[in-house]
Amino acid sequence: MTRKQKRMLKRIVAAILLLVLAAVLSDRLILPGYVRLILYLIPYLVIGYDVLRKAFLGVIHGEVFDENFLMAIATVGAMIMQEYGEAAAVMLFYQIGELFQSYAVGKSRKSITDLMDIRPDYANVMQADGTLEKVDPEDIHIGDVIVVKPGEKVPLDGTVLSGEGTLDTSALTGESRPRSVREGDEVISGCVSTSGLLNIKVSKEFSESTVARILDLVENSSLKKAKAENFITKFARYYTPAVCIGAVVLAIVPSIVTGMWTVWVSRALTFLVISCPCALVISIPLTFFGGIGGASRCGILVKGGNYLEALAETKTIVFDKTGTLTQGVFEVTAIQPAKNISAEALLETAVMAESYSDHPISRSLKAAYKGTVDTSRIKDVKEVAGHGVTVQLDEHKAAAGNARLMEKLGIAYDVNHQVGTIVYVALDDRYMGSIVISDREKTTARQAVAGLKAQGIRTVMLTGDVERVAAHTASELGIDEVHSGLLPADKVQWVEKLLEQKEEHTTLAFVGDGINDAPVLSRADIGIAMGALGSDAAIEAADIVLMDDDPAKIPLAMRISRKCRRIVYENIIFSLVIKGLFLILGAMGIANMWWAVFSDVGVMVLAVLNATRMLRIKKFKTNPVLR
Repeated sequence: MTRKQKRMLKRIVAAILLLVLAAVLSDRLILPGYVRLILYLIPYLVIGYDVLRKAFLGVIHGEVFDENFLMAIATVGAMIMQEYGEAAAVMLFYQIGELFQSYAVGKSRKSITDLMDIRPDYANVMQADGTLEKVDPEDIHIGDVIVVKPGEKVPLDGTVLSGEGTLDTSALTGESRPRSVREGDEVISGCVSTSGLLNIKVSKEFSESTVARILDLVENSSLKKAKAENFITKFARYYTPAVCIGAVVLAIVPSIVTGMWTVWVSRALTFLVISCPCALVISIPLTFFGGIGGASRCGILVKGGNYLEALAETKTIVFDKTGTLTQGVFEVTAIQPAKNISAEALLETAVMAESYSDHPISRSLKAAYKGTVDTSRIKDVKEVAGHGVTVQLDEHKAAAGNARLMEKLGIAYDVNHQVGTIVYVALDDRYMGSIVISDREKTTARQAVAGLKAQGIRTVMLTGDVERVAAHTASELGIDEVHSGLLPADKVQWVEKLLEQKEEHTTLAFVGDGINDAPVLSRADIGIAMGALGSDAAIEAADIVLMDDDPAKIPLAMRISRKCRRIVYENIIFSLVIKGLFLILGAMGIANMWWAVFSDVGVMVLAVLNATRMLRIKKFKTNPVLR
């Protein structure tokens, strides 16, 4: 508990003891009226002075109709009518409920607070004499070299210049498995070094670093309220004055008719206690706050309650392919040499032909080649746009490219029907064979699609790849619909078509990672970006960010959002039904002040307990499960 909560707990204990003492003395002794008033007034003021003070200040500032005003009027009225015990008890139980909801809010806020601990306090900078100086991360510039020791947070994004170690990324991604890094690897701020000394060259200013972006997203998430939250805010604005007027009418009109002022004023005061909208006002924002906090613990950053609510209404999810469902890292997956040609000779010729290029195909070939590329053997490099490349390799003429290059050079070749980018290779106009380069699917991509389909979600894939490759990937993953050969503008057009086709009151989400996905992320109802390797533009345009690029987190986010919506509806219906029932019973004189306490504090406690279920996300290995 916080210090404030502990003080309130002490007040509650003291008020209970004083209230019990007052009840015992009043029961055992014959006391004058003013003595009984004093006995009950002491615990009443001990527990309720701050409520009375807030109600008074609210009246002065023009903010009259709130729960403090309702409690003050109801309990002071009960005191005037000599119902001392009921007045003190109502105030006591109200404060117990307030303490409970304060503790619940603090518990849900803890997941956000834990995430805020990723903010680094300093960065180590190597001085000329070899010593380390602690510098504010905001004073570090791009290109500076910082040192991260075991147990310290990585303060800024950068590239490892020297050293090896492991990083704990759980605060960012929710993944407990450590990540190994070595020279040349990129690291992001907010991770904690668990072993090894790392020298890191800074690639981003602190204001643009991963940790700064995350903190900004989380800090601003509560500002974007869901429709249900806005409804409750507007509801309370009109509901509270309405019930106050209703209580006044209930006290005066029947009293004039019957002359029973004590009875009807008592019923009106009970009516006021019952009408307090605490359960709704507290539990609905708490549910969304808990949902955002629970998701953040799993590495899913939701930029606001409105996006969490909209995600629950999603019926169609559109995926970009490369970097989202696939790893975005192309590699040689098959080598098919022609007759009497070795696989080693085929690969060497292809690598030599592509040695001067920095194209992804060239990088994939070089990565697969075990030997050393001797560029001195290469002369007369000619790129044939849209076809491939020809070079002079020693005393021979080598060519590497697509089928159109072979046809252009008049070289007979065997068509390779495998899925991927096919590189055909020839030497001195003789066909040597073909090499298949393809992008591997992410290990959890099938799990992600299966999880979405199990929830009744329609899946669509948009990609710039050729139809054959796209169709194969979609078939392997179980995607319902695929559209290939698309430019970024084409993807936007397709999303607009899908938006026109969707059912009313449903939303469409798009999942992407690259800078060319930013327009589509903005156009979709919900944009979901891959945060670890995704571009800054994609993350900025998205409404939800997956911090570890794991597509399996998407069905988890769907389950979190739907559970959040379900709890919100449960609390709204439960609170309104109970309130309505007890308001009728109170007006009829069936429900007394003690029942009013249950309908107010009891309902609030039950609603808050229900809301805190959003925090119960238990993780088994890499698959979080909602409880």
